[in-house]
Amino acid sequence: MSGADTVGVLAVDSGGSGLRVVVADVHRAALAQRDSPQPVRTGARGIDPGHLMEQLVPMVRVLLAESSVTELRAAAVGAAGLVSLGDGLRAELPAALRREFGIRTVALAADAVTAYTGALGANPGAVVAAGTGLIAIGSDLTRWRRADGWGHLLGDCGSGAWIGRAGLEAALRAYDGRPGGSTALLARAEESFGPMPQLPGQLYPRPDRPAVLASFAPQVAACATDDPVAEGILRAAARHMAESAAAVCPAEGEPQVAFTGGLLKMGAPLLVPLEEQLTRVLPHARRVTAAGDPLTGALRIATDVAAGTLTLPGDGVMLSVLTPEGD
Repeated sequence: MSGADTVGVLAVDSGGSGLRVVVADVHRAALAQRDSPQPVRTGARGIDPGHLMEQLVPMVRVLLAESSVTELRAAAVGAAGLVSLGDGLRAELPAALRREFGIRTVALAADAVTAYTGALGANPGAVVAAGTGLIAIGSDLTRWRRADGWGHLLGDCGSGAWIGRAGLEAALRAYDGRPGGSTALLARAEESFGPMPQLPGQLYPRPDRPAVLASFAPQVAACATDDPVAEGILRAAARHMAESAAAVCPAEGEPQVAFTGGLLKMGAPLLVPLEEQLTRVLPHARRVTAAGDPLTGALRIATDVAAGTLTLPGDGVMLSVLTPEGD
């Protein structure tokens, strides 16, 4: 190996918006990054390892050519849906990465784990990832706990989809003349979706219903200053978010609590009641700003695995460190 050669690691963030991939040195300095807007497919066996590799291999080859890395010592892959859809990845991905790139150790993590690690590192606490959906994950560094993340029909309480649905319900109540309606939200809903009788036909057949519902959440926030119904929706969302954090946060010590995700861009109408609710349900926890995102978390896991210093709890489901047979 020449003086310019570098031992490195591979970090992957696989989610609903596609793939983000980084090659870095073992000191966690990112050397090159590539993104793909195409999400990895799921099938009968869950997340499709073949489709992941189909996208990943050319991206990594370009990244290696752009960097000085000549050996990838470890990889960490954070994947949405890993808990319930990850059997195929766990069975096939480590060997595939070994064949293509000589990687001997692979950490597979739920995207909630990489979000946690990016936000808090190896510190006890809780992280709420709040965007179109919502999931909370916490750890005392001996085990993982999760709350919600059950999707827009059964949960994701306080998420963008939840706020948008509540706002559209208030608009429909106003349209019907029922109590609890909001004429302000009705006007915004008609601007966004047209006449209210057409709304169910626009919404119910679509496979991207959560995203469509979440698209109305900023309208709820825009009305919250002057409309008590919209304000109440955001206060309820803040309560749900804080309660999810409390459900997973360690009860002892001084845990840290962080929030990540696009929902935080709503600003004061959501964040002010959220801080109030956190003080109520988690008085012993310290509120911190997330240090990084899920890709940052995957990179930290990869470098810790390469160095043999990983202290996050492994459970075979939320986080597992795997080596191909024969190593």
